[in-house]
Amino acid sequence: MPTTTDLTGEVISSNAGMAACGWDFIVLMSRQGKIRLSEFFSSYSESEKRRILRDIAGDVIPRAPKMCNIIEKGAFKFVYRRYASLYFVVGVPQGMNELIVLEQIHLFVEALDGYFNSVCELDLVFSLHKSLLILFEMFIGGMLCESNKREVLKSIVEAEELVEELTKPGEDTASQLDD
Repeated sequence: MPTTTDLTGEVISSNAGMAACGWDFIVLMSRQGKIRLSEFFSSYSESEKRRILRDIAGDVIPRAPKMCNIIEKGAFKFVYRRYASLYFVVGVPQGMNELIVLEQIHLFVEALDGYFNSVCELDLVFSLHKSLLILFEMFIGGMLCESNKREVLKSIVEAEELVEELTKPGEDTASQLDD
């Protein structure tokens, strides 16, 4: 197996490059600690998920606004941004560039803003399926696949139009978008 070296001549592990390619999870949490959206792109047991959510609530929420937006805790690295009353927290592998993750979070928020016209916590509560639709249109398996907000929103509108076209009058369309 060929080895790769960086500019300083140090050997770069091929596994480190492979592991640092996407998000492990994303959690949207209110300032009160209520989880508004969570999606795990890597496999975790239910107890690990609960521990991660508890760690996020305990470590991110009490931090002062001027503190760093990156928290390394054991095997996890949390990168977060606060928008109004919501924390967007992403779990990433240790080797991933945190500045790129902050930009990806901002891109996701801009896409939500474009769809909801200034997204707020209530939009996430009452239209969770739309938020997940936007997330899955942009990120596949935790990796950013579509960075053009216009294309993402265009795809969402096309999906909604297709559902409207296939729906009988008087039927609830929100549940069909989840299928």
